[in-house]
Amino acid sequence: MQHFPIFLTVAGRRIVLSGGGDAALAKLRLLLKTEAHLTVLAAQAAPEITAWAEQGRLTLIARAMEPGDALCAALFYAANEDDAEDARVARLAHRDGALVNIVDNLHDSQFITPAIVDRDPVIVAIGTEGAAPVLARAIKKDIEERLPPVLGTLARIGKTFRARVEALPFGARRRDFWADFYFNAGPRALDNGADAVTSALEALLAQHLNAAPKQGRVEFVGAGPGDPELLTLKARRALHEADVVIYDRLVTPEILELARREATLLDAGKEGFGAAMAQNEINALIVEHGLQGAHVVRLKSGDPTVFGRLDEEIDACDAAGLSWSIVPGITAASAAVASIGQSLTKRARNGSVRLLTGHDMRGFADHDWAALARPGEVAAIYMGKRAARFIQGRLLMHGARGDTPVTVIENASRPDQRVLATTLAMLEPTLTNAGLSGPALTLFGLAPRAALAALADFPKEAAL
Repeated sequence: MQHFPIFLTVAGRRIVLSGGGDAALAKLRLLLKTEAHLTVLAAQAAPEITAWAEQGRLTLIARAMEPGDALCAALFYAANEDDAEDARVARLAHRDGALVNIVDNLHDSQFITPAIVDRDPVIVAIGTEGAAPVLARAIKKDIEERLPPVLGTLARIGKTFRARVEALPFGARRRDFWADFYFNAGPRALDNGADAVTSALEALLAQHLNAAPKQGRVEFVGAGPGDPELLTLKARRALHEADVVIYDRLVTPEILELARREATLLDAGKEGFGAAMAQNEINALIVEHGLQGAHVVRLKSGDPTVFGRLDEEIDACDAAGLSWSIVPGITAASAAVASIGQSLTKRARNGSVRLLTGHDMRGFADHDWAALARPGEVAAIYMGKRAARFIQGRLLMHGARGDTPVTVIENASRPDQRVLATTLAMLEPTLTNAGLSGPALTLFGLAPRAALAALADFPKEAAL
């Protein structure tokens, strides 16, 4: 982020603009919506600018900018549509201590003006770091269509009522009140005038104050393998609405960014053979916040129904009388196999696939190795990185061919994804030499599609 978005107080402060043509007009149409004192410097000004000056909406100085013209200005715009003149006046404004924007010159500007959706006092600013103004305008159009024109009026009336609403507890109950006002009671009352809105606020507050406390609930949400774009719409809604998010270690920061800013984020991470929050502590954490009336999202990497200890957490909710629901996610096996251009099942090869874990509470996990060692079998092995030598030994011992393809995908679906194509015989030392540090999923019986032709020679090679 090169530009930090803020809303600057300009009421009663100077904003100076140099220029009198089309670029100046475009900026002034926006600046005239503020309560700033506007000064325009232009030897030749467009008729609209002259008219605004005659109406007292701005001060027009009919000459080119000189030293000292931008003293005490909060902001300065260079809008002369002439590179040399804009550079000159920008230098003068810098010396006068103003923040400078040169229209259509991102590199030499100290700030940029975003695309704005105006529902005063509700203001939505959209910026693209100057990289895609067309995209910013498209987003602006979409937001303008979504926000009703009366929203500003409702917000101004609601602002006068904020202190009264503090009688409601901070959090979900207060949010529910305002949502009810802005999207239900407020618009209906506004049809009868502003006085009716104030009465509606009083009635609505009484209704919410007397309402029975809302029951807490728990959503077990799949965060997918890491790419935020692989989240389901339902998962994004849950994150947006949650009061408390209890998340796993493998949930990426980009996904946590989608949670509400006011939400409480609690790390309940577990690491195989390493530090971990005990499962009974996680259960207690979920129940504690749920019983306090919170909307709890238990955010699990991948799909919560796959190696997610889901049943234990559901049992804790049931024992506490908490309602719960499950939001599925894309499991790591699906993302990993997609990344190598393969499918988990294939006609005439395998009519089933095994999802295995490399270790469990007792250590390395044991499975039906003899069945898995048969030709054509496919398995997705979760948490198998540290157990790789154990898995390799068990499969070879039960008759699996050493040239059986094995693909290990680290950080599946993420920007730093790595794909290691090898064989069962070379699984170790391939993993040791690769020095994997992120979560990895092992696909037994599958090779990347591009590597299939070279597979016969691969046992002699290091990892791709």
